Amino acid sequence: MSAEEGVLPVSGTVVLPTAADTEQFGRDLARGLVAGDLVVLDGPLGAGKTALTKGIGAGLGVQGRVTSPTFVIAREHRAGTRPDGGTPVGMVHVDAYRLGGSGPHALDELDALDLDTDLAAAVVVVEWGEGIAEQLADRHLRVRLRREPETDVRTAHWEWIS
Repeated sequence: MSAEEGVLPVSGTVVLPTAADTEQFGRDLARGLVAGDLVVLDGPLGAGKTALTKGIGAGLGVQGRVTSPTFVIAREHRAGTRPDGGTPVGMVHVDAYRLGGSGPHALDELDALDLDTDLAAAVVVVEWGEGIAEQLADRHLRVRLRREPETDVRTAHWEWIS
C-alpha cells in the first residue's frame, strides 16, 4: 500500500498470519471502495472470507455486526461513519454458496436478490461468488484467499478485473 495514497494497488498478494491480519487487510481494501463496487471473494471453507468482510465493513464504517449470511443469503448494512473520513456507503454481504452452483440457475437466484439495484448505492461483497457474481458489474475486485494447512496463515491475492 502506498502511504501517500492510503489505497492498495490495483493487484497484489499479501500473507496474513492471523485472523486479525485478515480483518486489517479488509480495512485496507475498504479505503479504496466506493458505492457501486463489487467485491467477489473466493476461497475454501475457513480461508477467511467472512473475516475479510468484517474488515471491509469496519473500514467502510457500516452499521451493525458483520456476520456470515450463510442462512439468509444476504445481509444489508447501512452506511455509518467511515474511519477514513470518506463518503459514507452501505454494504451488502452475500453468501452465494447455497445458490445453484455456477450455472444459469445460480445467476437467476442471484438476480432475484436485486443486487444490481444495491450496486449503485452500496459496496456489494459476495462470498463464494466467483463464476456468477462477476456478471453483476462491468468491473469487480476479485480476492482469492488460501489458508495454509494446519495453521491460521492465509494468503490473499487481489486484482481489479474489467
